Amino acid sequence: MISAAAVLLALLGTPLFVVISALALISFFGGGVDLTVVFIEMSRLAETPTLTAIPLFAFTGFLLAESGAATRLVRVSEALLGWLPGGLAIMALSACALLTAFTGASGMTIVAVGGLFYKALKESDYPDTFSLGLLTTSGSLGLLFPPSLALILYGIVSGTPIDLLFVSGLAPGLLLVGALSVYCYVVGRRQVAAPRTSWSATEALSALRHSCWELLLPVVIIGGIYRGFIAVSEAAALSAFYVFVVEVFVHREIRLRQLPDIMRQTMVLVGSIIIILGAAFAYTNYMIDAQIPNRLLDYMRDHVSSRFLFLLLLNLFLLAVGCLIDMFSALVVVVPLVLPIAVSYGVDPIHLGIIFLVNLEIGYSTPPVGLNLFIASARFERPVLQLYRASLPFLVILLAALLLITYVPQLSLFAVTH
Repeated sequence: MISAAAVLLALLGTPLFVVISALALISFFGGGVDLTVVFIEMSRLAETPTLTAIPLFAFTGFLLAESGAATRLVRVSEALLGWLPGGLAIMALSACALLTAFTGASGMTIVAVGGLFYKALKESDYPDTFSLGLLTTSGSLGLLFPPSLALILYGIVSGTPIDLLFVSGLAPGLLLVGALSVYCYVVGRRQVAAPRTSWSATEALSALRHSCWELLLPVVIIGGIYRGFIAVSEAAALSAFYVFVVEVFVHREIRLRQLPDIMRQTMVLVGSIIIILGAAFAYTNYMIDAQIPNRLLDYMRDHVSSRFLFLLLLNLFLLAVGCLIDMFSALVVVVPLVLPIAVSYGVDPIHLGIIFLVNLEIGYSTPPVGLNLFIASARFERPVLQLYRASLPFLVILLAALLLITYVPQLSLFAVTH
């Protein structure tokens, strides 16, 4: 009864932290537990060492989105691969993946670079349906690349080392980008009439020179963390400072008077994440005390004996979650329930995190209510049904890659040592 009321409140638009907090308070009260335990659990969140990475990486993403970084990435795309069949499309999805890694799958990527790339694709005679599908599904493509907030959040909720998640996400993330790139190449080859720019070393060097500061950022972060020179929280601080200096003092595209508004936008996002996290930690503690994960585990063991079948059902469930619930809510609510069950079937927590995030990526563009579909509809002024059709070929490719990532765990774990 309580769960049904919570679902109803969520459907009516009640903020998720209110719903989860109410669930925790009512559940503990019904169990005769002192309600101060809720606030004790929330205070534990402040002791999490990697928590500071969330606001710092979020601030980095907002700075990049407000600057001209997107325009420079478009220029690099055209200069490096404009001569290749499908080259512009390949660089479009690569640029979207890179920007999403910093901004998160919040639709910011579609808003920031969607218009720029859509215009370029249209001028290059790409089919309108292809262009719309590409930019819609690419809006959440970078969740597996450092310093993705989704990776950090999964690490905090699951207790998994975030530096290992950063490393394990690289190969699956490249697989997704590579699979879509092959499709872009095939489409580009078929567009015989599409004009392609000739290779120009001068233009390529000029484009790289103007965007070198942004292109160096992921190299510094990934290299520093992988080599063990810096921790995740230190990498977040370095990223924020680096981008601040580059965009404010080097490119001078962000004025100092804009910073308070950028900080406000960052804190609105981060504040909502932290409040949801705190409430979810408390409710998760109740679920553990009530042995709810154990009951689910017993049910699964009674009805699903095959690891293969479990992973298939898990993907179907997570696709529905990614389609219906926003990324941060899905992570803090679903991970504590799924993690112990997956571990009992021999699924490594790091591998589970990659499976989880790939499903969220795909769910954002999955009909009928994937968030990217509605953001793209507003951004490109196209009916949602048209975007449904446009996204289908890309979703089929991503689903095939998801199956490969799911059933070949070495893709995620080959470079990871616990």
